[in-house]
Amino acid sequence: MSAPSLADFPITKRWPAQHPDRLQLYSLPTPNGVKLSIFLEETGLPYEVHRVAFDRQEQKSPEFLSLNPNGKIPAILDPDGPGGAPIGLFESGAILLYLADKTGRLIPRDPAHRWHAVEWIMFQMGGIGPFFGQVGFFNKFAGRAWEDKRPLQRYVDEARRLLEVLETRLEGRAWILDDEYTIADIATFPWVRNLVNFYEARELVRFDSLPNVGRVLDAFLSRPAVQRGLKIPAAPAAGS
Repeated sequence: MSAPSLADFPITKRWPAQHPDRLQLYSLPTPNGVKLSIFLEETGLPYEVHRVAFDRQEQKSPEFLSLNPNGKIPAILDPDGPGGAPIGLFESGAILLYLADKTGRLIPRDPAHRWHAVEWIMFQMGGIGPFFGQVGFFNKFAGRAWEDKRPLQRYVDEARRLLEVLETRLEGRAWILDDEYTIADIATFPWVRNLVNFYEARELVRFDSLPNVGRVLDAFLSRPAVQRGLKIPAAPAAGS
């Protein structure tokens, strides 16, 4: 019986691997998607990226759903998973933890500090991501037309509260985990960036009154790997 390979995964029929020895990333440059491209750019782990086109509903295709039944990006296939066998994973927080453990990079080695990184990733996944996303929906997208502004205010208030938690945490710290830049920062700050820029909520959440969050966001965005990762996968050429 032959050893399992990437070709055994249905998603590779729609997005063939040109470099089957590399990690395969299925993504878009959204706050969740760029977590992984930033990590990969920071660490230099070889990877091949595949753009999942939402305008063509590719995230709902049978091939993509075979890897992520939740129909969301990002997802990965790693040809060199545990025990050397390929593994497919979805959920950006889980993938960050997997890649950090695989590479031994961007996660504390001390077990107690490692768990602090995990708790801040859970804070982002359970709070920052969902609530910031709802601010975007009600402030910029379809929810903007709703006459009842109570939902928007509910999410703005909670987004502000979450930012205040982060502001307190960053007092006297260079990063979420003191002086160590980790996957906790990579999980969190793409969402902060989106909230104040793309979602146009800077004034709504009174962002400029949060000097620590603003300082660390600037430090995050100044990193070359972050600047590269925020653009991956690139938009298709016009007309393609």
